[in-house]
Amino acid sequence: MHVKKVVLGVCSSISIYKACEIVRLFQKNSIQVQVIMTKNATKLISPLLFSSLTGRKTVVDPFQGEFQERIEHVSLAKEISLFLVAPATANIIGKFANGIADDFMSTFYMAIECPVLIAPAMNDAMFWHKQTQNNIQKLKDFGVNFVDPEKGYLACGDEGWGRLAAPEKIVEQGLFLMSKSLSLKGKTVLVTAGPTREYMDPVRFLSNLSSGKMGYAIADEAMRRGAKVYLVSGPTHLTVPKGTEIIKVETAEEMEKEVLKRFDLVDIVVMAAAVSDFKFSKPASKKIKKSGAPKSMSIIQTPDVLKKLGERKGKKILIGFAAETDNVVQNALDKIKQKNLDLIIANEASKAGIGFESDFNQVTIIYPDGKTVCTKKQTKDAISRIILDKIEEIVGQKNRKSIT
Repeated sequence: MHVKKVVLGVCSSISIYKACEIVRLFQKNSIQVQVIMTKNATKLISPLLFSSLTGRKTVVDPFQGEFQERIEHVSLAKEISLFLVAPATANIIGKFANGIADDFMSTFYMAIECPVLIAPAMNDAMFWHKQTQNNIQKLKDFGVNFVDPEKGYLACGDEGWGRLAAPEKIVEQGLFLMSKSLSLKGKTVLVTAGPTREYMDPVRFLSNLSSGKMGYAIADEAMRRGAKVYLVSGPTHLTVPKGTEIIKVETAEEMEKEVLKRFDLVDIVVMAAAVSDFKFSKPASKKIKKSGAPKSMSIIQTPDVLKKLGERKGKKILIGFAAETDNVVQNALDKIKQKNLDLIIANEASKAGIGFESDFNQVTIIYPDGKTVCTKKQTKDAISRIILDKIEEIVGQKNRKSIT
């Protein structure tokens, strides 16, 4: 049996004593704990205390002799199910948010792929400072989770927001995130992303403004939840999410071929690609010169991959996307019924600042019965987490039906 492991980051706050209770509560749930401390935290409490509680030497300085034999922040990052920072100061939050890696803890944060949970503890004025709030929001957009501080008596003698949340509340949230990191374990997910290109001649083509960012974010989030992921991608300049199996295509027909080839192997399909609806009926084998260009060129429809999948989906979960310029919800609802989808994600393509080429999106999630869930404008990473949550709800419903 694989034993789960948590890294607990401890910063220099007067609430540092609560970290001992956090260690104990994780151990009570059979979770191993490795503590890392900032140098300033060691001025408030000895690392030996945490070493005694955990049975593992507390990490402070990556250049200590016992850590020279291996790159400690990389090797440790591969072993854990959760990185929890409690108490977290404004300083460490600022480092994480702005990519500063000048000590072990901030360097470790840059090396991990597991869920991150931060429990702030600081003076009321520091917590509500605009820069602190901006840093917290930036980290939330990156997918970092927070346990909000509580209101109460503070070390400075004031009363206000900034007191570290109760250890029981912090550990409860940590255990939830650890379970979520395996929520799609055993499932195989296929995601399509990006645009397709339909060539007129070897140097010109029909396409669209899709960057692929939404599909790549969904693939990355599915990986984080433990799924095996196939990513069928049109042309993009994006970094492939680590661990996904990438299949690169250009045309709608190529995308259809690669998706159908793997369809029987998967449990969930998310068709986030902006597949071109049309192609040239007779593409030229050589570049068409202006002098010899025809007065008109015939175009025909490309294969409707989503409809084909809907006809043969069986017990699979099938999710579609709809980029519309008018009647967004109604057009998407028509599509969900025509193509036998479990969900469709609709957004207004003509709305500035979201959708195509943007890092942000604002979508309406639509169910076959007409139920809708509208999101606010958020990063595509944040939207991907909402979509995966909805997919997991459907997985749970189908599992319950199969049991009964």
